[in-house]
Amino acid sequence: MEEIFEEYVTFHVTASDGSDVEMAVVDEFDFEDKHYVVGAVVTDDTIDDEGRYIYESIMDGDDFTVKKIAKEFDYRRIAQAYVDMDEDEE
Repeated sequence: MEEIFEEYVTFHVTASDGSDVEMAVVDEFDFEDKHYVVGAVVTDDTIDDEGRYIYESIMDGDDFTVKKIAKEFDYRRIAQAYVDMDEDEE
């Protein structure tokens, strides 16, 4: 039986302890005229099933950078919008 491996776009962020963390883009969405990516931690070429993190995505041609959503209030609002969108698709 042939195994099919999905390839993900990845990006790196700096954790609160200063370490570099590789993240895979597992979803993306638009909210209030901004684009966001949903990332999951990559460990040893495996995507961690625990936890998802949302970052603002800033496009630059074919490349992008991510920006942390600094205010907790904004993060919660954006996360709730993502949950609501996900529920609407079901």
